[in-house]
Amino acid sequence: MRNRWWVGPSLAAAAVLLAACGSSGSPTNGASANAGSGSDAIKAMTTSKGTVLVNAAGFTLYWFASDTATQSNCSGSCAAQWPPLIGTAVAAKGTSLPHSFGSIKRANGQTQVTYDGHPLYTFKGDRAAGQVVGNGINLSGGLWWAVTPSGTQIPASLPPPSGG
Repeated sequence: MRNRWWVGPSLAAAAVLLAACGSSGSPTNGASANAGSGSDAIKAMTTSKGTVLVNAAGFTLYWFASDTATQSNCSGSCAAQWPPLIGTAVAAKGTSLPHSFGSIKRANGQTQVTYDGHPLYTFKGDRAAGQVVGNGINLSGGLWWAVTPSGTQIPASLPPPSGG
């Protein structure tokens, strides 16, 4: 009975710790601007791999080959490495894209942005705007591709320059 005094403070500390752990899935590299809600202005950017779509913060958007047009197959530790683009998306002012944005409901009830039928993600391995580190890699159970304005994949690596 003498030890009852520590239960209240311990529970409060546990609640704070759990709240902090619950937010640990949030990207720290700016890879998913407006994560959780709102609208993201998507634009095209020329990178070392070609022209790709990027979010408002300039981070490359990817699609997962294992997904379908109506279902994300990336959750848990996969979604920690590949944060889904949550909310809604529009083309940034002055950006004309040939396909449209849509959305799907994730298993956790969140709305994930799609482009040309591909659920969109960012990649924790991209540390700066314009990087395309995740393109063509096989990680979290499948291949990942940077999203192009045309909705197609770009080569995993650039072809060697032709000799002249």
